[in-house]
Amino acid sequence: MGPPLLERVGIAEAALSGVNKPELLPKDFSTVIDVAGFLSAGQEKRLAQQIANIEKDTGFKLRILAQNYPETPGLAIKDYWQVDDRTIVFVADPTFGNILNFNVGAIVDLDIPRSFWSRLAGKYGNMFYWKEKGEDASVEAAVMAISQCLNEPVGPTNCSEVQ
Repeated sequence: MGPPLLERVGIAEAALSGVNKPELLPKDFSTVIDVAGFLSAGQEKRLAQQIANIEKDTGFKLRILAQNYPETPGLAIKDYWQVDDRTIVFVADPTFGNILNFNVGAIVDLDIPRSFWSRLAGKYGNMFYWKEKGEDASVEAAVMAISQCLNEPVGPTNCSEVQ
Protein backbone atom coordinates (compact mmCIF):
# COMPACT_ATOMS: atom_id res chain seq x y z
CA MET A 1 0.00 0.00 0.00
CA GLY A 2 1.08 3.55 -0.72
CA PRO A 3 1.12 6.55 1.54
CA PRO A 4 -2.19 7.70 3.03
CA LEU A 5 -4.62 9.68 0.94
CA LEU A 6 -3.80 13.36 0.44
CA GLU A 7 -0.19 12.74 1.48
CA ARG A 8 0.95 11.54 -1.95
CA VAL A 9 2.90 13.99 -4.08
CA GLY A 10 0.99 15.29 -7.09
CA ILE A 11 -0.26 18.37 -8.86
CA ALA A 12 -3.56 18.49 -6.99
CA GLU A 13 -1.75 18.31 -3.68
CA ALA A 14 0.81 20.91 -4.69
CA ALA A 15 -2.15 23.19 -5.30
CA LEU A 16 -3.55 22.34 -1.88
CA SER A 17 -0.32 22.57 0.11
CA GLY A 18 -0.48 25.30 2.67
CA VAL A 19 -4.06 26.22 1.80
CA ASN A 20 -6.66 25.57 4.46
CA LYS A 21 -9.75 27.75 4.09
CA PRO A 22 -12.70 26.03 5.78
CA GLU A 23 -14.71 29.23 5.30
CA LEU A 24 -15.02 28.28 1.60
CA LEU A 25 -16.85 25.06 2.50
CA PRO A 26 -20.65 24.97 2.23
CA LYS A 27 -22.53 25.12 5.53
CA ASP A 28 -24.52 21.99 4.65
CA PHE A 29 -22.71 18.80 3.63
CA SER A 30 -22.26 18.38 -0.11
CA THR A 31 -20.37 15.82 -2.18
CA VAL A 32 -19.83 18.48 -4.87
CA ILE A 33 -18.14 21.76 -3.96
CA ASP A 34 -17.90 24.27 -6.80
CA VAL A 35 -15.86 27.22 -5.54
CA ALA A 36 -14.91 28.11 -9.14
CA GLY A 37 -18.45 28.36 -10.53
CA PHE A 38 -17.92 25.80 -13.31
CA LEU A 39 -21.23 24.02 -12.71
CA SER A 40 -24.85 25.12 -12.82
CA ALA A 41 -27.12 24.28 -9.87
CA GLY A 42 -28.75 21.59 -12.03
CA GLN A 43 -25.39 20.05 -12.91
CA GLU A 44 -24.36 20.01 -9.24
CA LYS A 45 -27.61 18.27 -8.33
CA ARG A 46 -27.20 15.64 -11.09
CA LEU A 47 -23.58 15.01 -10.13
CA ALA A 48 -24.54 14.66 -6.45
CA GLN A 49 -27.17 12.06 -7.47
CA GLN A 50 -24.62 10.17 -9.59
CA ILE A 51 -22.21 10.22 -6.65
CA ALA A 52 -24.93 8.88 -4.32
CA ASN A 53 -25.62 6.06 -6.79
CA ILE A 54 -21.91 5.24 -7.08
CA GLU A 55 -21.60 5.05 -3.30
CA LYS A 56 -24.74 2.91 -2.97
CA ASP A 57 -23.70 0.54 -5.78
CA THR A 58 -19.96 0.22 -5.10
CA GLY A 59 -19.21 1.44 -1.58
CA PHE A 60 -16.69 3.95 -2.95
CA LYS A 61 -17.01 7.64 -2.10
CA LEU A 62 -16.47 10.12 -4.92
CA ARG A 63 -16.07 13.76 -3.92
CA ILE A 64 -15.69 16.67 -6.36
CA LEU A 65 -13.96 19.98 -5.68
CA ALA A 66 -14.03 22.53 -8.52
CA GLN A 67 -11.58 25.32 -7.82
CA ASN A 68 -9.27 27.96 -9.24
CA TYR A 69 -6.17 27.84 -7.05
CA PRO A 70 -5.61 29.59 -4.66
CA GLU A 71 -9.38 29.99 -4.16
CA THR A 72 -9.88 26.59 -2.56
CA PRO A 73 -10.86 25.18 0.82
CA GLY A 74 -7.68 23.11 0.44
CA LEU A 75 -6.92 20.68 3.22
CA ALA A 76 -10.19 21.52 5.00
CA ILE A 77 -11.96 19.09 2.65
CA LYS A 78 -10.28 16.11 4.32
CA ASP A 79 -12.27 16.48 7.55
CA TYR A 80 -15.37 17.93 5.88
CA TRP A 81 -15.72 14.88 3.61
CA GLN A 82 -14.31 12.39 6.15
CA VAL A 83 -11.82 11.20 3.54
CA ASP A 84 -10.79 7.57 3.99
CA ASP A 85 -9.28 4.65 2.05
CA ARG A 86 -12.46 4.24 -0.03
CA THR A 87 -12.56 7.89 -1.14
CA ILE A 88 -11.76 9.40 -4.52
CA VAL A 89 -11.11 13.13 -4.25
CA PHE A 90 -11.57 14.63 -7.72
CA VAL A 91 -10.14 18.15 -7.96
CA ALA A 92 -11.13 20.08 -11.09
CA ASP A 93 -8.70 22.98 -11.43
CA PRO A 94 -7.51 24.50 -14.73
CA THR A 95 -4.59 26.29 -13.05
CA PHE A 96 -2.01 23.73 -14.19
CA GLY A 97 -3.37 23.03 -17.70
CA ASN A 98 -4.97 19.63 -17.17
CA ILE A 99 -8.19 20.25 -15.28
CA LEU A 100 -8.61 16.72 -13.86
CA ASN A 101 -6.65 15.69 -10.77
CA PHE A 102 -7.38 12.68 -8.58
CA ASN A 103 -6.30 11.58 -5.13
CA VAL A 104 -7.45 8.08 -4.30
CA GLY A 105 -7.58 6.09 -1.10
CA ALA A 106 -5.56 2.91 -0.60
CA ILE A 107 -8.50 0.55 -1.22
CA VAL A 108 -9.43 2.40 -4.41
CA ASP A 109 -5.79 2.12 -5.45
CA LEU A 110 -5.96 -1.67 -5.06
CA ASP A 111 -9.10 -2.05 -7.21
CA ILE A 112 -8.55 0.56 -9.93
CA PRO A 113 -5.37 0.54 -12.01
CA ARG A 114 -3.35 3.74 -11.65
CA SER A 115 -3.20 4.01 -15.42
CA PHE A 116 -6.98 4.59 -15.47
CA TRP A 117 -6.60 7.96 -13.73
CA SER A 118 -3.91 9.21 -16.11
CA ARG A 119 -5.86 8.01 -19.17
CA LEU A 120 -8.99 9.71 -17.81
CA ALA A 121 -7.12 12.98 -17.23
CA GLY A 122 -5.56 12.71 -20.69
CA LYS A 123 -8.90 12.19 -22.42
CA TYR A 124 -11.20 14.65 -20.65
CA GLY A 125 -8.85 16.93 -18.72
CA ASN A 126 -6.56 18.18 -21.44
CA MET A 127 -6.69 21.88 -22.24
CA PHE A 128 -8.02 21.32 -25.76
CA TYR A 129 -11.02 19.35 -24.43
CA TRP A 130 -12.09 21.69 -21.65
CA LYS A 131 -11.43 24.92 -23.56
CA GLU A 132 -13.65 23.66 -26.41
CA LYS A 133 -16.39 21.95 -24.40
CA GLY A 134 -16.13 23.71 -21.04
CA GLU A 135 -14.91 22.81 -17.57
CA ASP A 136 -18.36 21.47 -16.73
CA ALA A 137 -18.24 19.00 -19.64
CA SER A 138 -14.85 17.72 -18.44
CA VAL A 139 -16.21 17.15 -14.94
CA GLU A 140 -19.39 15.42 -16.15
CA ALA A 141 -17.54 13.17 -18.62
CA ALA A 142 -15.03 12.19 -15.94
CA VAL A 143 -17.77 11.28 -13.45
CA MET A 144 -19.48 9.09 -16.07
CA ALA A 145 -16.19 7.32 -16.82
CA ILE A 146 -15.46 6.83 -13.10
CA SER A 147 -18.95 5.41 -12.56
CA GLN A 148 -18.52 2.94 -15.41
CA CYS A 149 -15.10 1.91 -14.14
CA LEU A 150 -16.21 1.41 -10.53
CA ASN A 151 -19.13 -0.74 -11.66
CA GLU A 152 -16.90 -3.13 -13.64
CA PRO A 153 -15.88 -6.41 -11.98
CA VAL A 154 -12.40 -6.21 -10.46
CA GLY A 155 -9.93 -8.17 -12.56
CA PRO A 156 -6.96 -7.90 -14.89
CA THR A 157 -8.88 -5.90 -17.50
CA ASN A 158 -11.13 -3.71 -15.35
CA CYS A 159 -11.09 -0.02 -16.22
CA SER A 160 -8.90 -0.64 -19.25
CA GLU A 161 -11.14 1.59 -21.38
CA VAL A 162 -12.00 5.20 -20.57
CA GLN A 163 -15.57 5.57 -21.83
